[in-house]
Amino acid sequence: MYETVVDKAIERVGKRLVVGLPLGLGKPNRLVNAFYQRACSDPSIQLDIVTALSLDVPQPKHWLEERLMGPIVKRLFGRDYPRLDYLADLQSGSMPDNVTVTEFYFQSGVALGQPAMQRRYVSSNYTHVARDLVDRGINVCMQLVSGPVDGRYSLSCNPDVTLDLVRLVREQDHGPFMTIAQVHPDLPFMHGDAVVDPDFFDEVVESDPGQRLFALPRAPVALQDHAVGFHASRLMADGGTLQIGIGSLSDALVHSMILRHGDNARYRSVLEELGVERWKHEERGEFEHGIYGASEMFMDAFMHLYRAGILKREVFDDIEIQERVNQGESVEQAGSGTIMDGGFFLGAGDFYDFLNGLDDEERPRFRMHGVGRINQLYGGSEALEIAQRRHARFINTCMMVTATGAAVSDGLADHQVVSGVGGQYNFVAMAHAMADGRSALMLRATRESSEGTTSNIVWEYPHTTIPRHLRDLVVTEYGIADLRGKTDEECIQALVGIMDARFQDELVERARKSGKLDQDWRIPDAARRNTPDYLEKVFGSFSDDFPDYPFGSDFTEIERQLIPALKQLKSVAESKPALIRALFRGRPGDHPEALERLGLDQPDSVKEKLYARLVAAVLAR
Repeated sequence: MYETVVDKAIERVGKRLVVGLPLGLGKPNRLVNAFYQRACSDPSIQLDIVTALSLDVPQPKHWLEERLMGPIVKRLFGRDYPRLDYLADLQSGSMPDNVTVTEFYFQSGVALGQPAMQRRYVSSNYTHVARDLVDRGINVCMQLVSGPVDGRYSLSCNPDVTLDLVRLVREQDHGPFMTIAQVHPDLPFMHGDAVVDPDFFDEVVESDPGQRLFALPRAPVALQDHAVGFHASRLMADGGTLQIGIGSLSDALVHSMILRHGDNARYRSVLEELGVERWKHEERGEFEHGIYGASEMFMDAFMHLYRAGILKREVFDDIEIQERVNQGESVEQAGSGTIMDGGFFLGAGDFYDFLNGLDDEERPRFRMHGVGRINQLYGGSEALEIAQRRHARFINTCMMVTATGAAVSDGLADHQVVSGVGGQYNFVAMAHAMADGRSALMLRATRESSEGTTSNIVWEYPHTTIPRHLRDLVVTEYGIADLRGKTDEECIQALVGIMDARFQDELVERARKSGKLDQDWRIPDAARRNTPDYLEKVFGSFSDDFPDYPFGSDFTEIERQLIPALKQLKSVAESKPALIRALFRGRPGDHPEALERLGLDQPDSVKEKLYARLVAAVLAR
């Protein structure tokens, strides 16, 4: 079956195949593998794959990791999840010369130290990807779809680039081009621009892809992350708009929004304990009017906000009606408006169940579109989109911020790409184009490594993702820095106020030497308390309100102990003295259940006995 589709594509476009695959969830893995294996077996075929976020199940690098991760992978992804063959060969360095893989966004960190992946990275705004695909000569586009319903299909999880791409190809004299869809029985049928007629595709594969929807395991939310998210929740306006990405910082933000709405007295108690200065536009009340979601990524967080009664502000695609609603008028269309517009979706298994479980009245209120509509204000409907996205808060994450407000989100000093630009620049720029819109970048004030603790607010950095002239709001675990329209000196002072106290003096001295800071300026006393101990003291009183897994976990209690323990064991193994100390300190008898989970409760060899002691040592910390 798949071989026939490959034959049709070659017959239509020739042996130079430039295949565009959607970001994340929408890749038909077995069909993709058929194209890849054909190229591997026929050197006369040139296969160029252009895509982003090639998802892969965790691949253990050590027998101990295999014992831990094996059952988890089977539980989450099934026994026969079809890995992408090109990804496995790319990472092992065994890809044939007649195949290339180009990506504009990586799963965070997977491309580090991978020359083939680093060389083939394209740095591009999400809204420019369709254009770039056309420029690269794309002639095959394929993805998973949902349907048919009433004779039509839904691009479901990935209308993001596909809609804009197909439109561009058909507007231009592009040459041979083929769109291929494969119907996935478990993909939710999503409304909005994602709904297309059958003639949108040249080929529809109706057979079951035999591919479980890729579910992202929920990550734990550390105290540091909860503190960042709590401060970010202070930015949200009732009756406003939200865009966020994925990760523990976003989970922390949403959790604090739910706390603010569901137990406002408790939320205010945390604020009082923190004693932070009120941001000039800060609201601390419940979300009486709710919020509207307009986000390139639609994921679990919006499900939780919907269930909490926060994601409920309606928007309408008629500017007259929208303006009346914004003025507080009642309209007869109330109850039928949209509450969520997204570009692509990806999340945990129960998120997909939620989308599939939407009833006939709810489903049309959650829409999917191309990023050309979601990520910018171009296209002729600017006035309507600004009216819909009132009081917008575009909240993203970054790795570092420089002293004058530039942000480092996607790469390192040596140009190694960690992830990608994605849509972050789009939303930052859009915030500046809206009178009441704001961009906020969340980050941890410090990071830990084998070399110790390092500040994420730095004097300078060779690579930046967001330039300093687009600086706006920056949020760490110690508060909010409002940088928009501020002088360089004011930016430095604001960032010192939300950075870790251990690194403030060094940054201030550097700023003074560079003539960017008044010699007489002094660090405020309130900023001197920016330490992990202070956070522990404040949030320790509210520990039950900020759990490690605020939205549940895909792991058992024992697994939740073992996952960080094995990561810690890697660090211990880097130091021979630390390793010896751990061997003497470990007491396997104190951790029978954890060791049983790893098959080390009754070790069969000296090696297993040693590892049992090492694991026991890191568990005891």
